[in-house]
Amino acid sequence: MTKPKILVARAVFPEVIARLEQYFEVESNQLDETWSKAQLMAQLKDKQGAFTTGSDRIDGEVLAACPSLKICANMAVGYNNFDIDAMTAAGVLATNAPDVLTETTADFGFALLMATARRLTESEHFLRAGKWSKWSYDMFAGSDIHGATLGILGMGRIGQGIARRGALGFGMKVIYHNRSRLDAALEAECKASYVSKEDLLKSADHLVLVLPYSAQSHHAIGAAELAQMKPTATLVNIARGGIVDDVALAAALRSKRIAAAGLDVFEGEPVVHPDLLSLSNVVLTPHIASATIPTRLAMANLAADNLIAFFTGKVPPTPINPAALATK
Repeated sequence: MTKPKILVARAVFPEVIARLEQYFEVESNQLDETWSKAQLMAQLKDKQGAFTTGSDRIDGEVLAACPSLKICANMAVGYNNFDIDAMTAAGVLATNAPDVLTETTADFGFALLMATARRLTESEHFLRAGKWSKWSYDMFAGSDIHGATLGILGMGRIGQGIARRGALGFGMKVIYHNRSRLDAALEAECKASYVSKEDLLKSADHLVLVLPYSAQSHHAIGAAELAQMKPTATLVNIARGGIVDDVALAAALRSKRIAAAGLDVFEGEPVVHPDLLSLSNVVLTPHIASATIPTRLAMANLAADNLIAFFTGKVPPTPINPAALATK
């Protein structure tokens, strides 16, 4: 029997490619070339499946050009690169890779919070530039983490992991805002209290963003929201670019409207707004919150699991739009 054809759109672990080759005729971008939309469509045109990352946009135009496509498996928990409505209408199943990256990403979120609050990269750059000649009482004095108020916007699995780290590890008071409130038992486990978004912004010493990107969450933090925060507060974004208005954030950081920010994601990434690059009170990392070898391998294998399950007649483990299965 002829194997289904799939495209692996970005470089991935060789052992995952070898696993996929047991089931599929695999074409893979192991050179990790950056494809235009037209190039992606050309590569996908005769494929039944795709192994994608968050940088691979699957929308109505791509689907129209690739009528054989049946499933796209994202090696990411986020899927704002998918037009889910268009995929469902076309009968193309979308899957993602949740859960396996929760604890690793929560670790990184807390690491970025600490680096931001304690001015870690700013002080390292100072030292490496040979500017350290003497000690002074206020040299790179940052803000405390222990005992401070930790605010979390978006209280899914990763937000809950950050809450546990803050409350149990650092004795922080944890407050959160979410589209829906957690049940009482989960709030107690996370030692977290539900508040309005306005109260979250006004009360948090350290605000961490962990909400999914959507049209509704676009610029959820803009100039108006930044104006409500404490001037001593820090902001950390490990969610998605576009949740924060980067131009407004750069202006707030420059004017010391807030003290500092830590950003792992950006609008228009991999391009970073030059205003952010010019500031010393922001910690910048290149979308690496889930970047450990065990976690990235688990993410890749979960994407492979979804493809293998689909084409062997089983239910994929993490479907996003199961209604698509009834369309084709």
